[in-house]
Amino acid sequence: MAVTAAQVKELRDKTGAGMLDCKNALTASDGDIEKAIDWLREKGIAKSIKKASRIAAEGLAKIVIDGNKACMVEVNTETDFVTKNAQFLALLDTAAKAILAAAPADNEAALALEVNGATLNDEFINATATIGEKIVLRRFAVVEKADDELFGDYTHMGGAKTALVVLKGGNEELAHFMAMQVASMSPTYVSSADMPADVVEHERKVQTEIVRNDEKFAGKPENVINGAIEGKVSKSLKEMCLVDQEYFMDTAKKVSAVLKENGAEVKCFVRYTVGEGIEKREENFAEEVAKQMNI
Repeated sequence: MAVTAAQVKELRDKTGAGMLDCKNALTASDGDIEKAIDWLREKGIAKSIKKASRIAAEGLAKIVIDGNKACMVEVNTETDFVTKNAQFLALLDTAAKAILAAAPADNEAALALEVNGATLNDEFINATATIGEKIVLRRFAVVEKADDELFGDYTHMGGAKTALVVLKGGNEELAHFMAMQVASMSPTYVSSADMPADVVEHERKVQTEIVRNDEKFAGKPENVINGAIEGKVSKSLKEMCLVDQEYFMDTAKKVSAVLKENGAEVKCFVRYTVGEGIEKREENFAEEVAKQMNI
């Protein structure tokens, strides 16, 4: 299939690889971006895989807690100017509290909730019409804990990043620090026990290709190559797991050691980085300001 310039740019933005390498990767992968990223990794070309961690949309996330229930909500806007708007902030608060109380199954059910004599969807439509930007409910999570467990929450830059942790044992300070760890270090799983088999298998496949394409392993015994593969797989998977990360308050310790010292266990967590995985439209800033001022 023919590879477009837009596809090349997207892949280049996500990997830091050169334009020709990106074109070759897309050609070899029939235009599939995710497969092309793996192709570049396997060839040792990709410099930095950003993938979904790239912040590409505006808005805020908010955490609300009531007893043994907590809710995290992300609402997106077109520009960051809107995140200072009083009506937007009120809408974010309304959405979070309504979703916490009702614990709807999905976005459709959430938007159908009744608030202020109308539906939550009506509130979003009204805000969009008044403010003049598209405002959408992107995602939410409702989390419950037991009486003997603690919530730890952390909000960074007013809601650009949020994290919510359920901690068994320990204390409120440790729960808060665990939420800060999650927000800053971006783990995907609590531990390897939570990691799906297909994630492990995918990472092993990628690391196998990386090692076998590395010239320094050319001619090496199979046991040396296999050892290198397993080492790389182990390192990569540990970076995804909260308990295997270095503790941000004391990098000489692992999170698992800190939890053990405090007789604590992280049961689960939720982490949002606003705009994560959404492609942001590119505009000339001066033109945008001029447009808004009707120049």
